[in-house]
Amino acid sequence: MFAITGITGKVGGAVARRLLAAGQPVRGVVRDVTRAGAWAERGCELATARMEDASSLTAAFEGAKGVFILPPSEFDPEPGFPGARAVIDAVSTAIVKARPEKVVCLSTIGAQAHESNLLTQRTLMEQALCEMPMPVTFLRPGWFMENAAWDVASARDDGVIASYLQPLDKPVPMVGTADVGRVAAELLQQTWSGVRVVELEGPRRVSPNDLASTFARVLGRPVRAEVVDRQTWEALFRSQGMKYPLPRMRMLDGFNEGWIDFESNPDEIVRGDVELDTVLGELVSRSV
Repeated sequence: MFAITGITGKVGGAVARRLLAAGQPVRGVVRDVTRAGAWAERGCELATARMEDASSLTAAFEGAKGVFILPPSEFDPEPGFPGARAVIDAVSTAIVKARPEKVVCLSTIGAQAHESNLLTQRTLMEQALCEMPMPVTFLRPGWFMENAAWDVASARDDGVIASYLQPLDKPVPMVGTADVGRVAAELLQQTWSGVRVVELEGPRRVSPNDLASTFARVLGRPVRAEVVDRQTWEALFRSQGMKYPLPRMRMLDGFNEGWIDFESNPDEIVRGDVELDTVLGELVSRSV
């Protein structure tokens, strides 16, 4: 049996679907079972747990052949990342107590970066789980293609997408969540020893200009990318309700300046199959 956290989300759901298709038993680890009824109907066992609660996680992980850890995303973290640290402590304690046979943890591109930024939350998780007494794999995907959901309305209505990724012609490693889920499910079913890192991106890298041209194809109208001036970021993010915008700003700086990147040789990076056109087409169709 494989215990899957985040099963009600895009990546966790993709992992579970792949495992079920392979005939593997799945236990969905959820905060609220009323939101996971569809997974029970698919034949999944459900376990209630909060990611910051070690005792409930321990019970959810017990007897698991493998565990998939999907840390909750915190986009406006307090200084020092106390929320992420609480989850890390609970997950680490639960894994040590439950002793699953193996662990696959969703991390991120740039988890090896030394400069503090929004993705440092995943760096801290890696540092904790690399000490576990069972085999651990950190899956580091690139920028999610589905982040373009924020751009659908402006692309459709105004023919413009605002880009924090700069310059506009710089390709960035991007990947669809379906590929992330597929690869995570494959990794869970593998046998390995020690700690390993698997880096994942889509079929090709995507610049903001590429993103705009893909939107144009999907929407059937001209779409262009426009740079959001770096000097306006803090005020803009605060106007959107963020209290601590610096980690997000530094993450974007990392992509733009190149210190958030993969660390493997290019031929060692796993390539997904999902095309950007497919992802944007689904995002646009769901927005109608």
